[in-house]
Amino acid sequence: MADNTLYTNEIGEVQIAPEVVSVIASIAATEVKGVASMYGGFTEEFVEKFGVKSSNKGIKVQINPEGETVIDLNLIIEYGVRIPDVAFEVQQNVKRAVETMTGLKVVDINIHIQGINMPKEVKEEEKKAR
Repeated sequence: MADNTLYTNEIGEVQIAPEVVSVIASIAATEVKGVASMYGGFTEEFVEKFGVKSSNKGIKVQINPEGETVIDLNLIIEYGVRIPDVAFEVQQNVKRAVETMTGLKVVDINIHIQGINMPKEVKEEEKKAR
């Protein structure tokens, strides 16, 4: 995995860090209707409680030296949506955004559903049923 993607031309060079790709992917993923949020796991959630925000929460980016990119996204989905449809739309939106903005070739976008965001009404009904 390369630290930065490097483009060289007659004027100089341009380096794109994986963190930049993470930010682009995060924004593109959360734009999709049905995505509640990104899921960063216990450690990232714990650290955020102390006010440290992570712009690449729930995202892993691997860029090989040829510029081929693999992105893993960990998502929390809204209750009631059709998960395969939302996942496909996230893949399309992220691929389009990353390729357009960086010039990288996105070869894989892996979606990992880590949870469901329940609306308040459903949570309250569950409490009453107990």
